[in-house]
Amino acid sequence: MSSILINALLSSCHDPDTFFNTLCWPTDSWPDTERVEALTTFIDGIGKLPQSDTSDDGDKVAFSIAKRDIFLRKVESIIWTQCLPLLLKVSNGDGACKGKRVPDGRAEITIAVCRLLSVCINTLCDTAVSGRVARAVLPSFQLPDGETEEELPGQDEGRLGIDVAIEAMSVILPALSSNEELTTSILSSALSCIKTLPDALVSKITVRLIFTLLNCYSEDGIASKLRFILEDLCSWHKSDSSNTDSPVVTERALLCLTTLSDYLFSPAKVQQHTLPQSLSYTRPDPRRSLQFWRILQDGLTHKDNVSRKRALYLLKRCVALSEDEAVEFPSSSVSSEDNEEIIFRWAPDRCKLLREFWEDYALVMETLEENQIHVVRPVLNRIHTLIQTAANDSQGVSLFHPSWLLGVYQRMFHSENKSVMREGVDHLLELQVLRRPAFALAFSQFILGPFMDVMSESSLFHRTAGQSVGECPELGVKLQVFMVTFFSSLPQENRGPVLLQLVQRLGSQHWCAVPILFLSRALSHLPPCPLLGPDGLQALREVLRCTMITHQVLLRGAAQCFLLNSALSLTDVTLVTLDDVFSLLVHFRADESLRRGTPLWNQLCDWLADSEGSFRPCVRESADGTSTSTSPERETVRGYVQHQMELFLRVPASTDQTDSVPDPGEEELLAKAILLCVDIEGRTQRSGGEQTTGVSGGMDSLLRPLLDTLSRLHTNVYLPLRKTDKSLQLLLRLLQLTPARHTPAALLQLTPARHTPAAVLQLTPARHTPAAVAKEQEDSVTVSMETLVLGVVEPIQEFILRRLSGELQELCDVERAELYLSVLKEVVLMYSVLEWNHSKVQEAYFPRLLRYVLRTLEADQIPSVAGQVSRAVAMASLAMTCEVAALGVFNLQSETTILLVHLSSYFYSPAPPPAPPLSLVNFNQTLLKPPTAAQSTGVSEQGPLLKDWGRMAAHFIRDQWTCLGYGRRIGPPGPLELPRASGSLQAAIGALSLLPSGLVLPVLDFMASMLPQVALSEEALCVEAVTVSWKLVLGLSSNPHDFWPTLQGFVTMAFHHSLLELTEEQAPGLTVTLQQIAIELMELSQAKTGVFNVLIQHCCHTWLPSDPGSEGESQSDAMFSSALLHLDILAEACVYGPVFRRDQRLIQEVQVYVERLGEECAANTAVPSDNRDDQFPRVCVVAFLSRLQPSNQLHERLMEELVLCLLKKDEAISKSKQRYYSNSLQHRVKNRVWQTLLMLLPKLRGEFVGTVLGRVFEAGFVSNQASVKYLIEWKMVLILVQYPEHIDRLWACFSVDQEKTKTSVCTFLSVLVHLNIIMPQLKEKAVQWRKALDVILQWCFSHNFSVRLYALLALKRVWGLEGARAEAEEGAGGADGLGGLATVVKACLHQAEAMQSTGNANKNWTRIQDHFFFGGFHPVRDYSVETIFYTFPSLSEVFEDEWIPPWKFEKLVDFSQSASLPLRNPVPDLSQIQPGDWIQQDKGDQDGEERWAEVQKKMTPWRLGIQEQEPELGLVPQQRAARLGKLHSALLVVASLIDKPTNLGGLCRTCEIFGASALVLDSLRHVSDKHFQALSVSSELWLPLLEVKPVELADFLQLKKREGYCIVGVEQTANSQSLKDYKFPEKTLLLLGNEREGIPANLLQLLDVCVEIPQQGVIRSLNVHVSAALLVWEYTRQYLPSTGVKSD
Repeated sequence: MSSILINALLSSCHDPDTFFNTLCWPTDSWPDTERVEALTTFIDGIGKLPQSDTSDDGDKVAFSIAKRDIFLRKVESIIWTQCLPLLLKVSNGDGACKGKRVPDGRAEITIAVCRLLSVCINTLCDTAVSGRVARAVLPSFQLPDGETEEELPGQDEGRLGIDVAIEAMSVILPALSSNEELTTSILSSALSCIKTLPDALVSKITVRLIFTLLNCYSEDGIASKLRFILEDLCSWHKSDSSNTDSPVVTERALLCLTTLSDYLFSPAKVQQHTLPQSLSYTRPDPRRSLQFWRILQDGLTHKDNVSRKRALYLLKRCVALSEDEAVEFPSSSVSSEDNEEIIFRWAPDRCKLLREFWEDYALVMETLEENQIHVVRPVLNRIHTLIQTAANDSQGVSLFHPSWLLGVYQRMFHSENKSVMREGVDHLLELQVLRRPAFALAFSQFILGPFMDVMSESSLFHRTAGQSVGECPELGVKLQVFMVTFFSSLPQENRGPVLLQLVQRLGSQHWCAVPILFLSRALSHLPPCPLLGPDGLQALREVLRCTMITHQVLLRGAAQCFLLNSALSLTDVTLVTLDDVFSLLVHFRADESLRRGTPLWNQLCDWLADSEGSFRPCVRESADGTSTSTSPERETVRGYVQHQMELFLRVPASTDQTDSVPDPGEEELLAKAILLCVDIEGRTQRSGGEQTTGVSGGMDSLLRPLLDTLSRLHTNVYLPLRKTDKSLQLLLRLLQLTPARHTPAALLQLTPARHTPAAVLQLTPARHTPAAVAKEQEDSVTVSMETLVLGVVEPIQEFILRRLSGELQELCDVERAELYLSVLKEVVLMYSVLEWNHSKVQEAYFPRLLRYVLRTLEADQIPSVAGQVSRAVAMASLAMTCEVAALGVFNLQSETTILLVHLSSYFYSPAPPPAPPLSLVNFNQTLLKPPTAAQSTGVSEQGPLLKDWGRMAAHFIRDQWTCLGYGRRIGPPGPLELPRASGSLQAAIGALSLLPSGLVLPVLDFMASMLPQVALSEEALCVEAVTVSWKLVLGLSSNPHDFWPTLQGFVTMAFHHSLLELTEEQAPGLTVTLQQIAIELMELSQAKTGVFNVLIQHCCHTWLPSDPGSEGESQSDAMFSSALLHLDILAEACVYGPVFRRDQRLIQEVQVYVERLGEECAANTAVPSDNRDDQFPRVCVVAFLSRLQPSNQLHERLMEELVLCLLKKDEAISKSKQRYYSNSLQHRVKNRVWQTLLMLLPKLRGEFVGTVLGRVFEAGFVSNQASVKYLIEWKMVLILVQYPEHIDRLWACFSVDQEKTKTSVCTFLSVLVHLNIIMPQLKEKAVQWRKALDVILQWCFSHNFSVRLYALLALKRVWGLEGARAEAEEGAGGADGLGGLATVVKACLHQAEAMQSTGNANKNWTRIQDHFFFGGFHPVRDYSVETIFYTFPSLSEVFEDEWIPPWKFEKLVDFSQSASLPLRNPVPDLSQIQPGDWIQQDKGDQDGEERWAEVQKKMTPWRLGIQEQEPELGLVPQQRAARLGKLHSALLVVASLIDKPTNLGGLCRTCEIFGASALVLDSLRHVSDKHFQALSVSSELWLPLLEVKPVELADFLQLKKREGYCIVGVEQTANSQSLKDYKFPEKTLLLLGNEREGIPANLLQLLDVCVEIPQQGVIRSLNVHVSAALLVWEYTRQYLPSTGVKSD
């Protein structure tokens, strides 16, 4: 039609210039799209006219040569004056240069101009012109230096926007096929853009440029360019494989390779049919590139699902190509010559095996894309098949590289579903193939990388079903076995390097406490082998120093124990020095793991002793400074310690400037080394049968340099200060590391040989009993050290007292004073049993110190550093003296005590005249900060000397309150006067705001003694004190180091027994405040385990009753009465036990596991128990209730009120509308309520039981969970056994309206099952038996099956009691005959036994008879704490965290056992019953193949070759589109990938309703399918249908892109847009994916945009018809006003 139009125009006007001028536009204007298209049509038509000098035919127009030349010059000018300037204008006018998509109008003008440019180039047919145009566009693809992909070049330099340049270059490329140099340059620029441009443009460059370029070449050119592209992509991936951008490189390389897959994987037989023989096999084979396989394997485990899809697609193409070629790959010659690793192999003779392996592999990887475990689990048995196939190597050459299996595990490890992740970890840990050295070595880097990453996930270590609390998690057990198997299977030369890398991984990333604990445990079980050298010990130090620093103390200590065991068994002593060993040991803390006297300490001693002489010699520094090595013959621990002691005490000469206190790290190492050395020698002597008398001499020789230095402290004034500091530091650490330092006077008599303190002492045992001798041998090291230190104790005390009495005057001396005071406190406490030393201390040393301290504090303050430091040291000395005195060291009549008694006169002394008479001026004294040189010169910087001023000032205030607290305890008896007491409390409140949170404990201690004095008179002040303190505690909740001590101090203060005794009438404000704080404290315990434990433990110890007849019974009753005022605390403790988050529960359970290890784990000895178990409050309150005596009226009243309170809680839950499901919080609380009620029953009065029995029966009518139901029934039975007079009230329960009872009557029928226990206590047994029979029989005919079942069981048991006797009496004509009732009873029992012989009825009849409650359980015999709190919950399907084992009660000394409430069951029958014994579980396990049949299998679309289709479908898409005509409608829906007729029929109906322009199918034959027609309801008659085969979709989509369509796909990708935010272009092509695999990987890069539908559920995908309907409707909604679509 265009040629006819051109002929008509030229016949009327023979001058084409007129048309050019008319159709062209000014350079500065913006033409319409129609004008550009008209010019394109005109030039295209003119260019096709024949060339001649004249025109003989009137209907035809021809061009002369001259006119054609003019025309061609005009066309060329259009390129430079019209096309390129307009494209530049489009680039400048939109955001294309920033990587954004051109708006619809400009997209159309861009397409139109590019079509014009294409026509011009094709008309000119001049490669020089096309080359110049290409060179003009090419700079737009090249980024200037320094530019990034976020800052693409602008158009001020004449550059086109990237997307505009792509479109322009794509139309130029067909004319450049002969210009090899230029096309290579364009290809290089395109590949560079792929590496640097944003993701949105990468796909466009790949499809529009590279694809177009390859289509322009012959086979030789294609092969050359493909080789260039493949090498570039592989080298790019290889160079960036270790960078953080590696995932991006993999993603883009896969995109390019997928786009080129049809070129790269063209079978050789196809090339032979289409090409000359000489050109066959010229294309590069990516399978021969190792880096290509690396790209694929990285893609299979990529975080982006589209990249994974592309990688799997390429893998399938490789397998398909190998199968089609049917040749060996790689060839034998390549395999022998090439030393590169071969990842992929193919053998034609094993084609079936290989095909099955790769089909299974692809199926596994596709299934792992799902997030539901029930979808993934069926394929796990297929992984075993893959592994066995890869492992079975019968021909000597492995066909399957182990790295493919690693990809499967890595995919599982990266799953969003923790269950899938857990399945993957379990599967790998049980992998038997790792027993083979080759596989173990191949897996080693995977174990060190992805496997270690996934093991850092704490949730994997939750215990599995069937494991009880305290057991090692199943994963921990498997991990231990796996590590042993893995390292044992590694080649010997690889074990050490792999272990080193593993330990380094432990120290190079963040680990939670639980994973690193079980990894350390697994390492500790490795077989002993010399694997670790100095680098290994250094790596272990990093783990201890960095990784575990923030972990929970007990778990951290346990991990340290395991790591030390690992170091002892895996260290190669010939490679490490003793310096390396002790540098590691210094990081094992004595208060967490490596404590003297523990089995771990003894194990370390034995290891050091066995290894002596084998260690690598240390390089030591000689006295002259040169480095010399020790003798290579033998390196002993003693020699090492002696050398370290020499280095430690070697210090430079003193200087005029006072140094700060040395770092405390050196003495920690040396102190540990000394104790280890002495213990090693002692253990060696004992093992050889020698006496341990040499221990004292051995320690004397080790400590002699230290003792000599200490002995000269007081006399040698020239001793360097640094040396004295280091000596005292080492002494202090030695004393702290000694487990038992205070020698009992009864065991040892320390008698000086001469009456001088420095004399050597003689040790005389008090009694030569075997126990005393054993104790002496066990602690001989401690005794020896105490004896040696005693010889220098007097010079130490004299030196410290001298230094504290005025010599410390510099700021750094404050820290030195802390050292002196710590040493002084230790030695005073250690030798307080020695009369001569004790007398001198309390009569001479401390009085002299106290007099100096008081003079210093009472003197006027001097604002100088020396003056303020003296005051700070004086206050610290006074505080230390008070702490020592509080321990009872000083006699009450000693001068020290007398001076301390008068201490209150300093703080409460009258104020100077300007102040009020009662002003407490000495409370909260502050130091005067001295002016610095910087202040005098106007400089704002603080001098280095005053950098610790704030810390010193805070400690000064803290020490004041330490003294005040002690002064309140020893001061004059009686309370302070009210003004002083209130003033003191007000000052304490002020101190809380002045002090750091970690220093407030002395203030809280003082407030605890003051609050009771002013509670009634100054209630508002007390409320303020308690409130401020509680806010302080809450502020510390994130600081565990300070939180727990502060919380303990606060509870002791706020819940003092005197405050608990206050009633609301006496102090309404204070009591309400305490109640509110108790509630908030309970709420805090829900998030922070152990908070409520502190409160309940304090209250129970406060209220704990004394034993009857004891001296403190009356006082205890007075305190106990306050418990009645705070019954809510006890009631809350009875039902306490929050449902923790899984992570909190995990920590608790692992801590229980560590505790259950006992002495096997040294952390249990080193770390004190914190009582933060969530079951502790219940255990504590049960122990408290066990001490209550029914004979005490107060106790009786408390128990009765507590019972009423608990019943009220149960009734409130029963009436609430909250969901009450198994193991919910409501279920747990009700279970705890009835457990406590059961436990209290023997202690209650009979009259009270009668009053609450009705409420117990009412609880039986409520629908309860099974465990609660059993407890209620048990309580009913026990009440009727103990109080049989209430039996008639039980019969009355059966007369209640059946609408109310429904199935709850089963509770009362269950009670009658145990009538054999109640009957002996009843009067008129025959009458009561007959009543039971009558009641049961009426329920045997109930409509409800469960009721009938319970009734028949009760009938069977009751009839068995007296049935035979009654029948005998009836036969004898007795008065008590049954009157024919026996026949009815027997018929019912026969029905139960015989008529229900088949089906579920028989199963349920058997189950109920075997149920523990009706079988092995005896309500009276089995009544114990163990049954109530442990056995019953375990048999009632209650979660294991509700089971309280008996050993937890045994740990409490307060628990009182009695005959009426024993702790443990007298017989083990009930505990031997397993919960699963009476529950039949029909799991219906399927075999592997049946489960495998449920897995969907994917299609392989490239196998649908054109030759297999209908003949008319052989046409290319462009010809088919021309035959159908150009599509002008708005929305085009492509469903060629959908193969289910039902989905297609519904989709056809949807498209027709919403006015889509056409629906594209893979075959029009679907229209005749009855399933299609059933859903389409004739919509196919009104909707245009097109046919495009899946293999032709790529060409069809590119055709539509050239026509201006935006290709939209429904797919979840990293860059997909949400449907609710996306604005559809008017010309939209909607591509729908296959029902199973979605959109194939080779089509994803053709999409302009991916749209995803927002989801909130668990299922990750919608039906394809539903998804399409949502998108079609959203498109229609957006264009509803313009399309005029009617709404129903």
